[in-house]
Amino acid sequence: MAISTELFFQKLKALPFVLLGERMKHSKDKYRDLRQAMRQARIPMSYEMYISNAMFYSALAGLVGAFIGLIMAYIVTRVVKLPDRLTHLTFSPSSAWLLQYRNISVAIFIVIFLTLLLGGITYMLFMVYPSFKAGERKGSIDKNLPYAVTFMYALSRGGMNVIDILRTISKCTETYEETAREIDVILRDMDYFGNDLRTALHNICENTPSEKFRDLMYNLLTVIDSGGNISTYFRDKSEQYLNRAKVEQKGFLETLGLIAESYVTAFVAGPLFIIILGVMMSVMGHGSKVMIYAIIYAMIPIGSMMFVVMVSIITPGSTGEAPLLPTENLVGEICIPETDEKPTFLKFVKSRDTIKIKQMLHDPLKPLKEKPEYTLIITMPVALIYLTISIIQGLKNYYFVAYIDTKIVFAVFIIIIPLMIFHEYKKLKEDRIQSQIPDFLKKLASTNETGMTLRDSIRLMTRSDIGLGKEIKKIWNDIEWGLTINESLKRFANRVRTHIVARSVTLLTKANESSGDVGEVLTVAARDAAAEQELKNERRVSMFIYIVIIYISFLVFIGIIYVISSTFLQEMVKAGEKVTSAGTRGVPLSLTRAALGEYNRMFFHGALIQGFSSGLIAGVMGEGSVLSGLKHSVVMVTIGYLLFTLFVL
Repeated sequence: MAISTELFFQKLKALPFVLLGERMKHSKDKYRDLRQAMRQARIPMSYEMYISNAMFYSALAGLVGAFIGLIMAYIVTRVVKLPDRLTHLTFSPSSAWLLQYRNISVAIFIVIFLTLLLGGITYMLFMVYPSFKAGERKGSIDKNLPYAVTFMYALSRGGMNVIDILRTISKCTETYEETAREIDVILRDMDYFGNDLRTALHNICENTPSEKFRDLMYNLLTVIDSGGNISTYFRDKSEQYLNRAKVEQKGFLETLGLIAESYVTAFVAGPLFIIILGVMMSVMGHGSKVMIYAIIYAMIPIGSMMFVVMVSIITPGSTGEAPLLPTENLVGEICIPETDEKPTFLKFVKSRDTIKIKQMLHDPLKPLKEKPEYTLIITMPVALIYLTISIIQGLKNYYFVAYIDTKIVFAVFIIIIPLMIFHEYKKLKEDRIQSQIPDFLKKLASTNETGMTLRDSIRLMTRSDIGLGKEIKKIWNDIEWGLTINESLKRFANRVRTHIVARSVTLLTKANESSGDVGEVLTVAARDAAAEQELKNERRVSMFIYIVIIYISFLVFIGIIYVISSTFLQEMVKAGEKVTSAGTRGVPLSLTRAALGEYNRMFFHGALIQGFSSGLIAGVMGEGSVLSGLKHSVVMVTIGYLLFTLFVL
């Protein structure tokens, strides 16, 4: 039954090609760009089948649109009814008969419009998707290519030939992602299509979406043809990418500085100016509060989120959590034999479960330390329950808005403070380990140069204190308990889960598998780790001044609106009351005590929203992470909350 169902879906998938495939074969030149985009995107489908699917499903979507159009036309013409006059057009007596078919004309228009709309959108998506996918692959290749070149250089120094180097890196898809998959295409061209290395490199140069990868492979082809030194070529390319990374980092930091200044101008100083102008016009009776509402509740948060997304998009290098490296499954299901040893096995299984429970009781917060996002599973329901109870109690309170504001702030703190604490704990631990990785690799290299094996070098490192003593002892414990060096290092990388460690361990384990002579590899890995750490520190130092500017601009923002609330508007209310009591003619003031409370409440919300948004901007600029901005948001929101609750509201 399962086989027949699978066969049915296979035939259904091939139906568009059966119906339209022959016609598409004659349009090869027409879809030249599409075919190139499909090759670059690595879409496993012929262009004839892809175009057949595009046309078939576009026609199907058009039929769905026509059906929806019939339903809408019936609703419009029969249920809702058309108005007596649709347009301002006038008809002569000779053409007045067209009005008799008004309902039919509108129905036909709706059906045709929806048919073309859904069908056209579906066809356009089919045509655009290969280019979009190729662009994604290009970004991933360019991002990982410098590290892949360093990997190839290190292996070439170990004496590995170029084909084995390419074959080794093609297996590291967890670390080098699309770069490894692109290299795997070269090997597939050789293994399955019988081409030699030169032809395979030439083919990949024509079909890769990345200009940098094309340049690397084309120059490698030139080196092979000329009989040059491949190790020297990879070394020069590695240094070139390192220098380019420094130049790009400088340009990126200048761009970040421009973005920071633009943010302060557009979403701190700009809104502040418009708020002051709006307040003045409203007080004089010539304006509306709608503009102030729009600035505080829409422009500031939406604009800030746009800046956060923009900075995240343009940030170069590896982002997010590093992938898990593949390891042997040491904790799988145990088959309990039906022998005399069965009671012993049962005791072993029970003891293993007991150890897990003891570990969980010993450190119950471990899951939250490893995945700070898990705190939301606890804090969000708690905050929701707290907010629900507060709303129920607040309904009895005459000043419900003032009452619930404080509760919302506390609910937000309940959600973000635990997330902030565990994220900062994890980040501090990762930064401490990453800062020690270059020294760790250098010391391994120096001990390896004296003739010691990698195993003996790790054992020697357990006696030294370089800041990684605890992790090194865990590596050595794994080795003593029977794991291989490579497995122990992979487990170390999976515990830390950072990109620097993942790349260094991948490089080290692959070199150890191939030759065992890892001295040069360790030196190259140490240089790579040190270079990335240097770029990271440079960004932190360069962006510190802009974080200070964001703090200063926020303090100026809340300071000015505090002065407006506590001084200016108070005096305007008193002046209005004097004019009213004296009965004299003067400038009409529309500000009352009730309106003053509304303005203060708006300014209070503005201070909180601006503080939260500015904090996220500071985090994503200074450390490249939105979660790193939560600590700044908590500080700024707390300042704004205390200022208004203690001195204004």
